[in-house]
Amino acid sequence: MMQVAGGCHCRAIRYVADVDEDAQLIDCNCSICAMAGYLHLIVPTHRFRLLSGKEALIEYRFGTGRARHLFCRICGIKSFYRPRSHPDGISLNARCLDGGVPPLPVRTFDGRNWEAAIAGLP
Repeated sequence: MMQVAGGCHCRAIRYVADVDEDAQLIDCNCSICAMAGYLHLIVPTHRFRLLSGKEALIEYRFGTGRARHLFCRICGIKSFYRPRSHPDGISLNARCLDGGVPPLPVRTFDGRNWEAAIAGLP
């Protein structure tokens, strides 16, 4: 297990999370991830701790409305959110982690064809 810390650009939002050593990063090509350059590091909710910034979070939902996209209302950065693919998890933006992207393997996910791609996962 390794601990990571991160947050938004203005540092209003700060968090820590415990990540399995064998975790993977997920590079999704859906419309919002591709436009934002989001690189997923998914952790179970119980391993995520929001340290500061709850009052600075603003939510955006689209499509099915199941994903809870959370942005900093001050700087606009989405440093973490609750994805529809992992409703019991939190997706950290690996590009928002202190020290940069951890050296973990990257798996691609065809989010443009979400239903077919999620059905093909083990």
